[in-house]
Amino acid sequence: MPFRNRVTQMLGVDIPIVQAPMGWIARAQLASQVSEAGAFGIIETSSGQLDEIRGEIAKMRQLTDKPFGVNIAQAFIRDPGIIDFVIEQGVRFVTTSAGDPRKYTETLKNAGLTGFHVVPTLRAALKAVDAGVDGLVVEGAEGGGFKNHQDVATMVLLPLIRSKVDVPLIAAGGICDGRTMAAAFVLGAEGVQMGTRMVSALESPIHDNWKQAIVDAAETGTVLLKPEGQPALRALRTERTTRLERGEGNPMQELRDGAMKVYFGGELEAGVALTGQVAGRIDSVKPVREIIEQTTREFFTCVGELGAYTASSV
Repeated sequence: MPFRNRVTQMLGVDIPIVQAPMGWIARAQLASQVSEAGAFGIIETSSGQLDEIRGEIAKMRQLTDKPFGVNIAQAFIRDPGIIDFVIEQGVRFVTTSAGDPRKYTETLKNAGLTGFHVVPTLRAALKAVDAGVDGLVVEGAEGGGFKNHQDVATMVLLPLIRSKVDVPLIAAGGICDGRTMAAAFVLGAEGVQMGTRMVSALESPIHDNWKQAIVDAAETGTVLLKPEGQPALRALRTERTTRLERGEGNPMQELRDGAMKVYFGGELEAGVALTGQVAGRIDSVKPVREIIEQTTREFFTCVGELGAYTASSV
């Protein structure tokens, strides 16, 4: 069954599943497979490697003719020309994050692009809507990566924001399958974003050691690091991140310094492996297409069961 809602219409896709814009990971190898499967791939910019990103966008056009987007991580990309860079690439959909939604929204809209802003709180959501964004990515604290210090779970944040705004919402944090996608829709979303599930996908470019660590992780296998004066980070719990949790070191510095060794060398103690709590529910490495197809089937099964239960209870 096809999905038909505001998110699918805005993205131009059949399935309202968005792949998260993970630094160094969300590139053509992974994003093209997501788009080819009928969902929505996104290219990252948080790595700061704009020359390489330009090449990745070119690769996307070679690998798929399906829609895809770009994320602008404002806290990590301070180049004033980033917005012109994205517009010049012919991208039609952008998510902005880690910054003020007023900075780029008007420029994006004037250029005819659709823009969603990532928000971790109701206050941020109201500010983004007031700035004129087309929609929101509502990000609960259980998700991997950069987080608000005042962490709020998706189960609380999503319905709260839904009750206060009318724009389309994409739920992020804790989403890995059709059951969690169905739950997000019940709470007010019209789409979902998957990060850790896509990090562990067969086509993900990261080292197999990280993928296996996700498969092996318990639901308690991540840590939320809250360094003073810096963004919070949710990461895989290792000996190194446990020390960082105790305040022994700089999480952001170690994330940057160890990225290549962790991401592509498989040395998980060399830095910080950004991972969501949903790792505790992932039990195998699967191809992107299989993840999306299984998620879609399970979504409609869950919704059908809920409808049947409701009907039988009347």
